[in-house]
Amino acid sequence: MLTTLHTAYTDTRADDLAWALGREPLPALAVLDLELSGAQLQLRLLGASHQVLLEDALGSCSETVACMPGSSTPLPLGVAKQLGAWEYEFAARVETLSEGSFAGRAQELLALVTDHPNSLAGTFPGSPHAFTAMMAQRLDRQVLWRTWHAYPQEGRLVVTRTRVGALSQSAGPARRSEPALL
Repeated sequence: MLTTLHTAYTDTRADDLAWALGREPLPALAVLDLELSGAQLQLRLLGASHQVLLEDALGSCSETVACMPGSSTPLPLGVAKQLGAWEYEFAARVETLSEGSFAGRAQELLALVTDHPNSLAGTFPGSPHAFTAMMAQRLDRQVLWRTWHAYPQEGRLVVTRTRVGALSQSAGPARRSEPALL
């Protein structure tokens, strides 16, 4: 689902992003509720980036990547934690692109997300390439999501990847139960 976010672009630098687990739901500009094989997932676009709320029989998880005043946790390159009966893994990277490459990558990502049934993307006023996009899927006993935060004025794209899965996962081959992510 692609939407236009009717708000000012509040986190205008990639370096302003911070990461947090366990935050209460923040005010959202757009929300997509998903049911992924027993897991309830809510993708939330904030004026300052994204929040994902996950709940299933094993518990709940809240991930926030946004411009959060007073936050002492900058965006990490990677995190691995045990959350109750879950393993939580988060990874982030920043791509720096030329103006032409950025525009092409932005169009490619927005087209991908727009066509995916478990996705939410929002463009900000003022630039067709200023956007936040999210995509989720269920893979066996894991819930996965990816996000993209575009900063066209810097030519930077912040890409995150998260996996939340049961601690006692089997080592067998993975089966896809939802449309595949990138």
